[in-house]
Amino acid sequence: MTENTQPKQYGRPDNERIIPFMKIAKPAAIISILLTIASIFFISTKGLNLGLDFTGGIAAELNYSQPVKSSDVTSALTQAGFKDPVVQTLGSDRDLMVRMPVQKDVEAEDLTKAITSAAQLPGNKAEVSKMDVVGGQVGNELYVRSAGAVGLALILMLVYVTIRFEFKLAMGAVLSLFHDIIVTIGIFAMMQWPFDLTVLAALLAIIGFSLNDNIVVSDRIRENFRKIRGAEPLEVVNSALTETLRRTIHTSMTLLLVVVAMMVLGGDGLKWFSVAMFVGVFVGTYSSIYIGTAFALWRGLNRQDFIVQVKPEFEEEEIP
Repeated sequence: MTENTQPKQYGRPDNERIIPFMKIAKPAAIISILLTIASIFFISTKGLNLGLDFTGGIAAELNYSQPVKSSDVTSALTQAGFKDPVVQTLGSDRDLMVRMPVQKDVEAEDLTKAITSAAQLPGNKAEVSKMDVVGGQVGNELYVRSAGAVGLALILMLVYVTIRFEFKLAMGAVLSLFHDIIVTIGIFAMMQWPFDLTVLAALLAIIGFSLNDNIVVSDRIRENFRKIRGAEPLEVVNSALTETLRRTIHTSMTLLLVVVAMMVLGGDGLKWFSVAMFVGVFVGTYSSIYIGTAFALWRGLNRQDFIVQVKPEFEEEEIP
């Protein structure tokens, strides 16, 4: 009696080749380690260019009667004695956002009048429509809570994937999420791009995107381990990644189109959110394959991890 074995395609059409993703798992792991080390280096040495949301400061919205250049407003505020003003447009060239550190020489009650007076330009009247003052203590509290929110999200992801799939896949998923966050923050530290609450929101969105990709891959890996018999774990994983590749490309490209649209048309208010998401989509797509899945394989992922073991007392005994 001949033994039935699965064909190399494991039920897939002959014209659909299984891509050997894990063939470059080791070089990819080395690249990931180097990227993580470099990111930690830049975060430790250069630090983040924290926005006023975290450091404290003044944010005022200005409305002009005529179109105005942000550089003209910056010069006017600087000449009036305001230190380090940052002026951004808010969707039109008549509406501007002014951000600056807390001004020690100006009382909080007089800020609206002082900024209104300083922002006046020849033939172009300015009015302050909104004023927000964030104290240094409040900004520091937001910074600590933000770090706690990211840490809590990672812990909850670990618990969820462990319950939903398997602990080895859960550890790989959390490592890939940690990698995505560190690399994204490291790029912001290296380039000294502003890091504010919008970037933090992007980090949380990146966690959701990367986790979703990890869950799709993990679900297909579990399904293939249960369906395919007589195959090595490496072959099963490559088959699962090949089957989810089209879905991954479609999801990533769709999200990138939205992110690029926000980057180009969203104005300064969405600029750094879009940049963080742009980086996170690339890093997250890569890490779900070469960190999350590769780590699970390295930890010995196999078919037994997904098969429910029957306890001896529940096994049926044959009656002679």
